Amino acid sequence: MKLSQLDYFLPKSFIAQTPAKPRDYSRLLVIDRKTKKISHHFFYELPKLLTPNDVLVFNKTKVFPARLFGKRHTGGKAEVLLLRQKGASMWEAITKPGFFVGDKIYFEGFMGTVVKRKNYITEIKFNLAKKDFLAKVNQIGHTPIPPYIRPVNTEEKLKIDYQTVYAEVVGSAAAPTAGLHFTKRLLKELKKKGIQTEYLTLHVGLGTFAPIKKVNISEHKVHSEYYELDKNTAKRLNEARRLGKRIIAVGTTTTRVLETCASYESKNLTSYILHPTSSYTDLFIYPPYKVKFVDSLITNFHLPKSSLLALICAFASYPNTGEKFKDFKSSLLGAAYQEAMNQGYRFFSFGDACLIF
Repeated sequence: MKLSQLDYFLPKSFIAQTPAKPRDYSRLLVIDRKTKKISHHFFYELPKLLTPNDVLVFNKTKVFPARLFGKRHTGGKAEVLLLRQKGASMWEAITKPGFFVGDKIYFEGFMGTVVKRKNYITEIKFNLAKKDFLAKVNQIGHTPIPPYIRPVNTEEKLKIDYQTVYAEVVGSAAAPTAGLHFTKRLLKELKKKGIQTEYLTLHVGLGTFAPIKKVNISEHKVHSEYYELDKNTAKRLNEARRLGKRIIAVGTTTTRVLETCASYESKNLTSYILHPTSSYTDLFIYPPYKVKFVDSLITNFHLPKSSLLALICAFASYPNTGEKFKDFKSSLLGAAYQEAMNQGYRFFSFGDACLIF
């Protein structure tokens, strides 16, 4: 499959710079994969679109202020985006500009030394213990919003906007943006209607937001990201699946965890169950991937030529539907995205949402 098959044109004016207020007043494009029907809603209408036979699965990861601004030994500016911890004081990061092994980066009250560099990943050893380092990061770090967003609010406001209301486990360098549409009020409405909600964790890093650069996307290697699916959650989800309930993943990160943890239940190779795990996943989902455990998906509108767009294309094409994937523009999702543009939807992290049945 060629990267060009995942391309589409989006004018910059469609890129949302701020979230909807309130969050659940964002728009919701509903796409039925079977009937190919597209309908328009608001996110606060979600309880009316679901039934007690549905199970929503959320990613409870919490974004930390992973963008650090410092100085080079020459006095020039330096920017570091922390991706994941590798050891007591060692972190993988993306830097701007690039650094060489042995280079020092100076921050307010501490410093880091570059110990390894491979492609665009830099490993940095900091001169503070974990607890002291994280305290410093929370003090001087900035919210790691995507580069296509030009913030108009204060840093304190951004920290709230770029965080789900149910975030719990610190560790992400980017938000699981499908979850940004939920409010506490909406979660209460869903619970009142009898809709089951479950939570797992995937710490969002480079594996989620790194662009595909290979012409043949099968050559793209996804950077591994840490996830946790606990025993009790897996048990409840397996039981829900056994009872015929519809499993709805909130976001592509949730989808990747569920698909990573799903395998055949027995030797008859007819059904899948989840196996609780704490590990790393580098699962790259693209057509013609066969979805194992997820029945429906809530997700945002994604960037052209991205691994996230590849995932939803797989979800809405053969062998998961009768439509073989040719390219994004001619697909059901391509038509849905064009309809969203015609209707003035807002795209990407702070934009509107899709519900794909």
